[in-house]
Amino acid sequence: MAEKRIPGLLVEDNKFCPGCGHGIINRVLAEVLEEMQLDDIAVGSLAVGCACLMMDTFGVDWVQAPHGRAAAVACGIKRVRPENFVFTYQGDGDSLSIGFSETMYAAIRNENITAIIVNNGIFGMTGGQMAPTSLPGQRTTTSPNGKDAGLAGQPVNIINHMKSLPIGYLARGCVASPGEIIKLKKYIKTAVNTQLQGGGYSLVEILSPCPTNWKMSMQGALDHIKDNVKSFYPTGEFIKAGEKVDA
Repeated sequence: MAEKRIPGLLVEDNKFCPGCGHGIINRVLAEVLEEMQLDDIAVGSLAVGCACLMMDTFGVDWVQAPHGRAAAVACGIKRVRPENFVFTYQGDGDSLSIGFSETMYAAIRNENITAIIVNNGIFGMTGGQMAPTSLPGQRTTTSPNGKDAGLAGQPVNIINHMKSLPIGYLARGCVASPGEIIKLKKYIKTAVNTQLQGGGYSLVEILSPCPTNWKMSMQGALDHIKDNVKSFYPTGEFIKAGEKVDA
């Protein structure tokens, strides 16, 4: 029987809800950092949301930023400690609502940091409220009859906002199947390498299930991503080595 190896960076069991994609993403990120021997020089910037739960269970150095400001804090860390690998880890509500300006301007300045944004279409930690990424018609605690896109706007697609910028790397992955998780790991490795080579800003957005707040079964949440979410948020690589590519 093959040995089941848990990355050493996962110092405790995670605190995420059953079926949450954050646990998978944490595992993939830990594997990448260990395989690339970056575990001792990695510094993460967290803001507010479910992402903060990894601070107690993921064994790298962390800086807690105010709500939405993880990108701004990461830029400051990287400028004064360029020898470190510096990354942000945020949910879509935090990074694309109150933190939209900080997220965008880090990319506009082509800061040499790596951003991980987990898109589950809601504000997860505070009760499942509508987020900038919520789909039209999506029922949340603040849109019980379904999101009215005419009133609240179309879903924010951060990839589309950044595709025209002169940045190093831009990709969107998913955790809805084993094959997609393998692709996601490759995307994260490429984003990490972009920073290590001084290639500028790199971002990987990740489509992730939230069975608890979506009020779905675990399998139902994965099916929802494949059947509905991916039609609004196509996966693939969009900028690589500073050049646009077809996803």
